[in-house]
Amino acid sequence: MIVKLTDVCRAFGDTPAIDAVSLSVQRGEILGIIGRSGAGKSTLIRCLNGLERPDSGSVQVEGMEITALDERRLQPVRRRIGMIFQHFNLLSAKSVEDNIALPLKIEGQSRAQRRKRVAELLDLVGLSDKAKHYPAQLSGGQKQRVGIARALAAKPSLLLSDEATSALDPETTRSILTLLKDINRQLGLTILLITHEMEVIRRVADRVIVLDRGRIVEQGPVWQVFANPAADTTKSLLQVLTPELPPTLRARLDPVAGDDAVVKVQLSGDAARQPFFAGLIGVRLLHGGIDTVQGEPVGTLFLGIPARDKTALEKAVQYLKSNADHVEVLGYVSGDA
Repeated sequence: MIVKLTDVCRAFGDTPAIDAVSLSVQRGEILGIIGRSGAGKSTLIRCLNGLERPDSGSVQVEGMEITALDERRLQPVRRRIGMIFQHFNLLSAKSVEDNIALPLKIEGQSRAQRRKRVAELLDLVGLSDKAKHYPAQLSGGQKQRVGIARALAAKPSLLLSDEATSALDPETTRSILTLLKDINRQLGLTILLITHEMEVIRRVADRVIVLDRGRIVEQGPVWQVFANPAADTTKSLLQVLTPELPPTLRARLDPVAGDDAVVKVQLSGDAARQPFFAGLIGVRLLHGGIDTVQGEPVGTLFLGIPARDKTALEKAVQYLKSNADHVEVLGYVSGDA
């Protein structure tokens, strides 16, 4: 276990930023921590690297309790933790290779050692041809690659990513997330991602923790949380990724009666692999689809089921409930849906 937090609390005045948070980060995993602005994400990460001291609770990094350490004793712990930031935090007056080498210079490594390590890191992040460039000559994605290389310079055991893709366009974000996933696989590096974007979690995290007002409201393997979110915060954050009933169809919904019932079905895992439509007659797929998260199928489907025979409709709904994670009759439509 790389990180363990137990009942950590930190308040500013009367406002709790994090409230009795307990979590662990296993060696080699990618853990995503997500929440809206003000959820407590930044305070949590500052408690992890010793920049904030909790009011109470325990913070352990590689088995060492850090909450009572003074600044001198915190330095070796911080060297084991790499940080990448939303706005890169590169030194504009230094070249790419000098930015990356800075932690090694502070550590006291020789010039030859620094050059060797910087060359390895530039190759790892795909910027071997940019060593002599300056930050102003780089794109946003290239700057973040330099930031990642610098964070890896001292061979940390834990990499903290604080909204590292928020300032990037979607295509560049995908490339940075792919790089982080590759680094995790190649180096076995433990990564903790702080983000407000569910797409970031979906693409790279193994496990997700959802924060709201300083508390953990939901956690679990990413595919399970995506398939069947329990907390309102999680459902809200997932709205941008979850299929919704088209507005033209929603406008036609009648709450009581119609030719077809419009049924929302959420399914995942083995249920999404089974040909469960075989047990239904006259059912039409109106909208939705199946995605893959962590290698597991996760889907939301909107079905039109004949509603004139109420008994047959009830049997169809019960059949779906026995085969899916969640089933909800949204209403009824008349004519062709």
